[in-house]
Amino acid sequence: MFVEVKIKTMLYSSELIKGTLRTIILKLLCDQQKMYGYEITQTVKDLTQGRIQLTEGALYPTLHAMESEGLLTTEVEYIGKRVRKYYSVSKQGKAKAGEKINEFAEFMETMRVLLNLDLGTLKVQ
Repeated sequence: MFVEVKIKTMLYSSELIKGTLRTIILKLLCDQQKMYGYEITQTVKDLTQGRIQLTEGALYPTLHAMESEGLLTTEVEYIGKRVRKYYSVSKQGKAKAGEKINEFAEFMETMRVLLNLDLGTLKVQ
């Protein structure tokens, strides 16, 4: 007999994700060199154990905007009859990634102090 076990995970609000999406994309692409959209969504889902689930409606407009701004470059690959568009970080994007990651780290520290959070135990004091 098999028993199905579902583990409930807390999903973060779309407002939190929206504010960090560019940072997430830049960091992933810096680490992975190149990725296609669906691969980005699945990697984020896997790395966060399902807590962050990017939708196509949020991801693709952001990728296209970042490409227009010169932060990302693209490369098209044909796989059988399918076309897969890979995204990579440009030189400008690598510089921006460092800025965004540092900004986010400073923001997290500010929020920790502001909310009086003890990150060692993750409890509100």
